[in-house]
Amino acid sequence: MDIYRKDSMATLVKDNAYVGRGIVIGKTADAKKAAVAYFIMGRSENSRNRVFIEKGDEVIIEPFDVSKVEDPSLIIYSPIKKWENKLIVTNGDQTDTVYDFIKDGKTFEEALETREFEPDAPNFTPRISGMLTFGEKDFAYKMSILKSADAEGSACNRYTFSYAATAGLGHFIHTYACDGNPLPTFQGEPERVAIPDDIDTFLNEIWENLNEQNKISIYVRYIDLETGAVENRMINKNK
Repeated sequence: MDIYRKDSMATLVKDNAYVGRGIVIGKTADAKKAAVAYFIMGRSENSRNRVFIEKGDEVIIEPFDVSKVEDPSLIIYSPIKKWENKLIVTNGDQTDTVYDFIKDGKTFEEALETREFEPDAPNFTPRISGMLTFGEKDFAYKMSILKSADAEGSACNRYTFSYAATAGLGHFIHTYACDGNPLPTFQGEPERVAIPDDIDTFLNEIWENLNEQNKISIYVRYIDLETGAVENRMINKNK
């Protein structure tokens, strides 16, 4: 068994009908850029009725058709926010929690100690989060998952993973292991993935291999580690 194998994102998502929401963070193979990707999927009409919108450094999720919104509480949020040298990406309104804590000089972990999985029994969707911290020439990143300790949602287990940025390597965490009723929560460590140099290659590798029926939106950002220049790509199935 090769524990250091890097899979492509295409390999990890193409035969999985429902990985849910996903975060990928890593460093391009040429070691020149940080890479971040966030995507959402949905099975219900309420979940599918969404689009990503850019607002400066921030990404927000809004309803595509306001008249069809049933419950905005768990589907409308800002998945990406920036504070000084930190970039936050999450699958829920814990983005704001992490942002507020970091702004007050506290830590990623302290912020997430105040949150738990989503109250959507029987799925108890985990909250997944990531944060990049940029230095002068490089960056490091953390990923987290908050998930139910059991099938009843009686307690929350919290896991945090800290990574040194390594050329060509990224980590992928997603909410569900696969489709099901109830949906089975992601298990284990974030998966090791290869990060290509080209942002469009990376975008298409994910988007084109996500389940056609269930995919909704994707956002990818590359940050040049020397100049700070940013490239963004976004696709919304609802146009």
